[in-house]
Amino acid sequence: MQANLSIDSAIRGPGLFLAQFLGDEPPFNTLDDIAAWASGLGYAGIQIPSGDPRCMDLALAAESQEYCDELNARCEAAGVSITELSTHIQGQLVAVHPACNELFDDFAPSSVRGRPEARTQWAIEQLHLAAKASRRLGLSAHATFSGALLWPFFYPWPQRPEGLVDEGFAELARRWRPILDSFEDAGVDLCFEIHPGEDLHDGASFERFLEAVEHHPRARILYDPSHLLLQQMDYLGFIDRYHERIGMFHVKDAEFTPNASSGVYGGYQSWVDRPGRFRSLGDGQIDFGAIFSKLTQYGYDGWAVLEWECCLKDSAQGAREGVAHIRRHLIQRAGRSFDDFAGVEASPSRNRRILGLE
Repeated sequence: MQANLSIDSAIRGPGLFLAQFLGDEPPFNTLDDIAAWASGLGYAGIQIPSGDPRCMDLALAAESQEYCDELNARCEAAGVSITELSTHIQGQLVAVHPACNELFDDFAPSSVRGRPEARTQWAIEQLHLAAKASRRLGLSAHATFSGALLWPFFYPWPQRPEGLVDEGFAELARRWRPILDSFEDAGVDLCFEIHPGEDLHDGASFERFLEAVEHHPRARILYDPSHLLLQQMDYLGFIDRYHERIGMFHVKDAEFTPNASSGVYGGYQSWVDRPGRFRSLGDGQIDFGAIFSKLTQYGYDGWAVLEWECCLKDSAQGAREGVAHIRRHLIQRAGRSFDDFAGVEASPSRNRRILGLE
């Protein structure tokens, strides 16, 4: 089995998000087996979807330190660390527009399906449990979605009534503020994946939410450049602007090749036919060299976690290739300046002489 010590760098990795790999057949149907599989490929960490019983019991993890110690020990024995927990599915259900009720009921337990208010309360409780579980596991960040009350109105037609967007973000803040406080109590950052289909889908919408929650210190960003590229955003400038709020990093590739029949909106086409497509790591258009450099420059010291999504390549191949891709981009932070060899004597009086002031 390949050794999986994380490279000594500002950014830790490689990590793997398990959501797209879990299944009903070995080695993908138990935490121990999938952790060993990931370790064998060379991954140093795994990001765990907290609501999947094949991986963990979230309610038990929130209450039992013994159970969390056991989870950490099982992963350690397999050769990986737990990087973060994820509540993407549960976070989505914190805020659902009625137009999407039936579709999103599929994400919820049968006991709350067809009961939107009960479903929302279940989702909120899941996030509170995730804060406690993350603390017991010794984690510092958590991944989630914001949910969406406003997504049906993202394009301003029909014309939106005055105050609709303000009210949507006010309600989103009312639901998330107590959850953010729980994460504050746990000492864990709550990182919202900036993602189309969520009310927090770009920098402007995140800023609006941040204002609504009074710049809560635990409201952070899960940076995934693929979602920014498909919106034709400046994904490198995004790091410059929001680096202080970036708490997690999904390494995911994408490509955008508009044509005469469709562009950003995709023309209701399937993923394989859309101009904007998620691609396996290294097969798309994203400049990961520049991304890793910028994140290192700004002192990001969290995990680089592969989220595999591709409309063409098999997941097993994508997982194998992703390890080398991430390792190739990890940067060992410089311990000294490159021009130290040419250093000169310095003193206040000498500096004044050089400037002609003495």
